[in-house]
Amino acid sequence: MLFWIIATALVCVLASAFGLVLMRRPAQAGASAAEHDMRVYRDQLQDLERDVARGVMAADDATRMRVEIARRMLTADRMIRTGQGPGLAAGAAPRATSWLALAAVVLVLTGGVGAYLRLGAPGYADQPLRDRLAAADALYRSRPTQDMAEQRAAATRPAAPDADPRFLDLMRTLRATLAQRPDDETGLALLARNEMILGNFHAGWQAQVRLITAKGDRVEAEDYARLGEDMTIAAGGLVTPEAEDIFAKALSLDIRNGRARYYMGLLMAQNGRGDRAFVAWDALLRAGPADAPWIAPIRQNITALAWLAGVQDYTPPNAPASTAAVDFSAAQGLSPEDRTRMIRSMVDGLAARLTDQGGPPDDWARLIAALRVLGETDRAARITAEARGIFANDPEALRRIDTAFSAPSGAIAPQEPTP
Repeated sequence: MLFWIIATALVCVLASAFGLVLMRRPAQAGASAAEHDMRVYRDQLQDLERDVARGVMAADDATRMRVEIARRMLTADRMIRTGQGPGLAAGAAPRATSWLALAAVVLVLTGGVGAYLRLGAPGYADQPLRDRLAAADALYRSRPTQDMAEQRAAATRPAAPDADPRFLDLMRTLRATLAQRPDDETGLALLARNEMILGNFHAGWQAQVRLITAKGDRVEAEDYARLGEDMTIAAGGLVTPEAEDIFAKALSLDIRNGRARYYMGLLMAQNGRGDRAFVAWDALLRAGPADAPWIAPIRQNITALAWLAGVQDYTPPNAPASTAAVDFSAAQGLSPEDRTRMIRSMVDGLAARLTDQGGPPDDWARLIAALRVLGETDRAARITAEARGIFANDPEALRRIDTAFSAPSGAIAPQEPTP
C-alpha cells in the first residue's frame, strides 16, 4: 500500500508541475525582468559611489559609468511604463496548444501506470539478496523425503509399456536365483538395471543398495552415483535428501564422477541456486565427453542458468569428443559376412559403453537398429524398453528410439547428428 501512496503522490506532483508550467500566462514576464534590471542598476550606482569614496576609481571614470548606468535605467523605466520587454516579445503560447501539451503529459503518466498494472507485478514483495537466499535455503530444507517423493511420482507417472513375456520369465528366474545367492554381484547388477527398465524403480534402487552392500570395501564411486540416479528417477526427477547423501558419498570416493556432479548441479537448480548449478554444469560441459548422458540436458538448460548467474552473452563450450563414438555407416560397403562381423564388434563395444556410462539417444538408437540388423529382435526390444525408461521425459529422444526399433531390419541406423 505504501508503494501505491508514494507512486500516486509522485504522479500528482509531476502532473501539477507540468500543468503550471504549460498553463501559466507570461503577461508580466517582460515587466518583471525590467524591474529586476532597475534594482541591479541602483545597486551598481551605490557600489560606484563607494569606490569613488575609497579612492579606488578615478573621477573621470566614475562620471562615464554614471552616464552609462543612467542611460540603462532610463531604458528599463520606459519598458516598465510601456509594458514592453523580452518576455512579451516571444508571445504567449496558444491556449489550445497548452491544453494539448497538458493532455499529453497526463496521458504519459497514466499510460505508465496502466502499463505497469498490465506488465509489472503489483503487490510483489521486494526481493533483496538476503531474502532470496533465505527462500532458497527454506526450499532446500523442505524437500520431501524419498518415500514421499516416490509416492507423488507414482501417482502421476504413466503406465510402463508391456514387456516381453519371455523377458518377464527371465526376471522371475533372476529374482529366484538371487534369493538363493543374495551376494551374487553380477546378478544384483543385472537385477538393478532390469528392474529400472521394467519401471519397478523402487525395486531397482533397492537392488543397487544390495549390490553396494555385497561389494563392501570394493564399492566404487560409480556404484553410488548409479544408486543416487535410480533414486532420483524413482522420485520423479527430484533429488531428495537421501539421494543427495548418496551422491555425496560418490564424490567422496571420486570428486570427478560426472554422474554425481550432474545431479548435484540439478539439486542446486531445483532449490533456487541456479548460480551454483551453472558453475557445476559449465565445468561438466568443458570436461566432456560429448557423448556423456548428462551433456544433452545440460545444454538444454545452461543458457537460462547463465542468466540466473549474471553471466552475459554466455556461449556453451563444446565438450571434448568421445573416443568411443561409433559410425555404423562404415559397414555399408562390405560383404554381408564382413558387414555382420564388423557390426557385431561395434555393437558389443557400444552396448558395453552404454551399460557402464550411458549415452545420448542417438547412440541408443544406433544400438537398437544394429541389433535388428543382426536379427536379435528380442535383445533390441529389451534395449528399447531400457532406453524408453531413461528418456521417458524427452519426446524427441523417444521418437528416435521408436524409429530405430520400427525401422526395417535390413536398414542401418539413421545417421543423425549427435550432440
